[in-house]
Amino acid sequence: MPAGMFSLVLGLWSGLERLGWALPAPHPGLALAHGPLMISGFLGTLIGVERAVALGGGWAAIAPAATALGALALILGAPEPIAPAAMAVGSAALVAVFAAVLRTERLLGTVVMGLGAVAWLVGNVLWLGGGGIPQVVSWWLGFLVLTIAGERLELNRVLRLSRARRAVFAASIALLAAGLFRGGLFTADGARLTGLALLALAAWLAASDVARRTLRQAGLPRFTALCLLSGYLWLGVGGALALRFGAVTAGPAYDAVLHAVLLGFVFSMVCGHAPIVFPAIVGLPIPFHRRFYAHLGLLHGSLVVRVCGDVFALAEPRAWGGALNAVSAVLFLLNTAWAGLAARGAPAARPAGGART
Repeated sequence: MPAGMFSLVLGLWSGLERLGWALPAPHPGLALAHGPLMISGFLGTLIGVERAVALGGGWAAIAPAATALGALALILGAPEPIAPAAMAVGSAALVAVFAAVLRTERLLGTVVMGLGAVAWLVGNVLWLGGGGIPQVVSWWLGFLVLTIAGERLELNRVLRLSRARRAVFAASIALLAAGLFRGGLFTADGARLTGLALLALAAWLAASDVARRTLRQAGLPRFTALCLLSGYLWLGVGGALALRFGAVTAGPAYDAVLHAVLLGFVFSMVCGHAPIVFPAIVGLPIPFHRRFYAHLGLLHGSLVVRVCGDVFALAEPRAWGGALNAVSAVLFLLNTAWAGLAARGAPAARPAGGART
């Protein structure tokens, strides 16, 4: 977990370098490590830790250990094959984790999450083989989208979704897979299929998620619902931008499509699930606090500025939007840590009058 959090901080730092901010760096290649650090170093490690904890540790911990090692290799500027090789080992271990789970739990959502791990492995193998980041980033994006979509499907089992609705979900997943095999965002055909799939998944998730009900509640349920629903909106924006721009490999269009999905959608999910998932990982309660809305609001507001700067080719809004994206991520870490430490230091409440708590 410390390696994952360090990857997030250095990934934000390298992202600011890429946006043109003059910042000192431990080595010249750090700016090029932005995508791998954020996706595999931070998110990949976080997902690997979560799965390892769910399985009780043991060999499942190979996945986050390997990706943490790969992240450290990127941060320290180790020779090029080390980081891709470590990430490939970590993603292969995560595939093995889902294969083990599927032996006893053959649910559609688990299958989709397993496919996400396979997409991550494919991207890392291509990277290890010399593929450039624009060529492999669509596979990494597929990893995160499939993981989240599969997890939300499983968490929404309480709604008892109809066969027709589950069939639409499966068709959207198949469309995304087709887009990835056609080259993802790197090719014109792949970008169209991927964009359509992202739009379809965004619409399905927004219409089918239990968040539509929990939005009416107070406290953490409402906050999580807002994170989810706003994230689905950004997933749709990313799909629409992919359809609008077609193949993207660099420049403002590339920045807009990727960050609409990876920040607007994926990081919104992280914000919403952190108070629920982190306690199971670190063994520390993280109670909800209204200040959580600060980092969520700053994330979305700054992303609007950044994407508008990308779409209208305005360098200043793009740079400042990106800087505030980084501030929102740091604020997320600070708010989450503050809530956990405050809960740890608070005296245990006693039930009044023998009432159960």
